[in-house]
Order: sequence, then C-alpha cells, then structure tokens
Amino acid sequence: MGEAAAPIGRREKRKQEIRSRIEEAAYTLFQRQGIEDTSIEQICVQADVARRTFYGHFPNKHALLGGLGISRVYARMEPMLRELMANHPTTRARLEGMVDYIESNFAAMNDIDRQLIAMGPTVLAEDKEQQQELGVTAIDSFKRLIDAGAQLGDVKTEFSAEILGYVVVGTLNTLTTSWALDSRFPIFAKLEEARIVFEHLICAD
Repeated sequence: MGEAAAPIGRREKRKQEIRSRIEEAAYTLFQRQGIEDTSIEQICVQADVARRTFYGHFPNKHALLGGLGISRVYARMEPMLRELMANHPTTRARLEGMVDYIESNFAAMNDIDRQLIAMGPTVLAEDKEQQQELGVTAIDSFKRLIDAGAQLGDVKTEFSAEILGYVVVGTLNTLTTSWALDSRFPIFAKLEEARIVFEHLICAD
C-alpha cells in the first residue's frame, strides 16, 4: 500500500508547484503592469505553462485574483505562528511578535496587494469547502498557541482557547478586509489597539 500512495503524493506536489508558479508569475506581472492590463496569455507565458494547464488550476482570472488574495493573508499564518512558538518563550511575547509581523507585512504591501486581498472573500464565498478549511486551520493554529500558554501558566483561564481563537482570527480578518476595501482605513492604529485587546483577554498578569 505504501508504494501505491507514493505516486499520488508526487502528483499532488507537482500540482502545487505548478499552481505556485502560476501565482508567482501572475503576481510579478500584476506588480509590473497592473491587474487590468495583464492577460491570462501573458501569465501563461511568464509561468511557462499551457493555457489548459492554467484552466486546470483556475477557472478564470477572477479565481486567480482571489486565490492570490487568500494566499497573501492565510498562507503565511500557520508558518508565522510556528515560528513565534519556536522563537518566543511566553504567550505575551508571541502575541507581540504576531502583531509586529502583521504590521511589517502591511507596511510592505501596496495598492496591488490591497486589490488582491479585497477579492479573496468573494472567491471564498464561492467555495464553502475552502472557506471552512481555512477558518478551521486558522482557529486551530491560535488554539495551539493559547494551549501552549496554558501549559506555561501565563494565559487566563476564564475563556476557552477556541473562543479566544475566534476573537483573534475574526478581529484580524475584519481589520484586513476593512483596509483592503478602503486604503484610508487606519490599519496600524487599529492593529495597535488589537494588540492591547489580545493581551488583555489572553495574557495573565
């Protein structure tokens, strides 16, 4: 049975590699010449894939845009939390590091990033399975952070790890969407306020 499973794993890995190549090519072109002026044909040339390969991963350009927006926000979350858990000894330091990381990402983003992130929710709305998977993964990641804090004895016990995870993820999602829809939204001031709220709700004095 082990031998039969291996080729499936290789195919899935290859599929992910091609999808990533398409996304990276598209993102490079969007930054260089804008979203509206970039065609699927140009993306295929940049990624060195056939059009049928593109459509095997994305049904249309809209799906690609939303997929990029989702990856700009969600793909980094779990690796970020793993790194914070490994590099910081306390829950308070991990939460501080998380907000610092998010702020540094926003500082590096531009109008193209904002447009892509704004399209993410519309794609998720059309794919309930992916929406649920991303939500569960994000909540579970924060639950692990809080559960680890419970073992350290530096988190409050009046709220469950699950509900705290919902609060953190929901807050960050709302702030991100608000900024994506309105470039005037004071994202950094709101993140600083969220930093205080998270520490007040989660960290033991």
